[in-house]
Amino acid sequence: MSEIKLKYGSETLACRLPEARVLRPAETAVPADLRQLIEAAIDAPLGAPALSQIVRPGEQVVVVTSDITRYTGSEHYLPVLVERLNGIGVPDQDIAIVIALGIHRKQSEAEHRKILGPLFGRIAVYDHECDDPAQLVELGVTASGIPVRINRRVVEADRVIVTGTAGFHYFAGFGGGRKGLVPGVGARETCMATHFSVFNPPEVGGKHPQAKTGILDGNPVHRALLEAARMVRPDFLLNTVLSADKQILGVFCGELEAAHLAACAMARDLYAVPLEAPADLAVVSCGGHPKDINFIQSHKALDYGVQALRPGGTIILLAACPDGFGNPTFFDWFQYQDLAQFEAALRSRYEINGQTAHATLMKARQFRVILVSGFSAEQTAAMGMEKADGLEAALQMAQAKLPENPRILVIPDGGTVLPELDAGSGAKSIGSSSAGLH
Repeated sequence: MSEIKLKYGSETLACRLPEARVLRPAETAVPADLRQLIEAAIDAPLGAPALSQIVRPGEQVVVVTSDITRYTGSEHYLPVLVERLNGIGVPDQDIAIVIALGIHRKQSEAEHRKILGPLFGRIAVYDHECDDPAQLVELGVTASGIPVRINRRVVEADRVIVTGTAGFHYFAGFGGGRKGLVPGVGARETCMATHFSVFNPPEVGGKHPQAKTGILDGNPVHRALLEAARMVRPDFLLNTVLSADKQILGVFCGELEAAHLAACAMARDLYAVPLEAPADLAVVSCGGHPKDINFIQSHKALDYGVQALRPGGTIILLAACPDGFGNPTFFDWFQYQDLAQFEAALRSRYEINGQTAHATLMKARQFRVILVSGFSAEQTAAMGMEKADGLEAALQMAQAKLPENPRILVIPDGGTVLPELDAGSGAKSIGSSSAGLH
């Protein structure tokens, strides 16, 4: 019987199971010279001219980067970008950094310091404000009817450089790329409208089948995000790919979609693990703190983990959630226990956190979810799950209903690893132009 170490909050638990398969990311060495990696990517842009051919002296340049909830390695690449801009003839006073908050809260000075690294106090930094009309500019309406209003400082800049990190996203396919602009620097209604694309038209109902993790082809959310982001006319993209412990493994630069697709391809190679057959039981750790700091963050591991299961299979989710649900309105959505009523409520009053709550309950209706967390039995039950007081108790609960000779998987870093059944099928493709990037 093997012993597998699983993180739970700040603890490490021992999981003992017979003949369990352990799913881990592909092993990749951390680059020895990070600065050289960043510079090489800037020097070899995909689908775009060199930065020195795009930016001219005297132009105002805005660099968009993620907030503290989306670590990207910005303290490493932003100084290199600014140095390159200085070398082109753009002085510090002509450069501004805009934090792509989307609908998140403003950042503290300490958080700005972490994001900017050695640039803090040297380069002007501004938080995006999605609800301030004076700071937003109307760009028009997309073909699908989404109103696009974008941060004024970004729109009025001569040149826009977008940065971020590419990784799996549970209904946009992948993060990074276009998401730095929308929802990153979009108005609240623009953010909500693009995310609402997760649903089929009302006459069809339900969630669109292609709006899921790791899929860009045919994904209506990705299509809406990309169409809206292109209206900003960004000049250059820099996206990183990170290890599970947040070290930069890859850097991709160039045109908005081309560079993003290349980054997504690397992320898939690292974190998508093929499975020949579905499991009866998956024991999943989010990866410990801060990946299980709250339930909204932990949902990612739940979403990925159930993809390894047969219909009606069981998942044990280790998610400490010391900060609770992660949003004050998230739990309120579980007043709707009927999925059809839940969907109707979301269609009439869409919230991104409500979408996460709906996705949680939908998975809890399709699979047996045993949750090890700090939530009460009542709170756990409202989310459609069963509470277990620890890993051993959860294993006993699960084994009572498993078939003879069950297929069991353990995923120690469930927030990054995506199990994929029938890998290589057309439904798993990243994007229409990804084939040309390998």
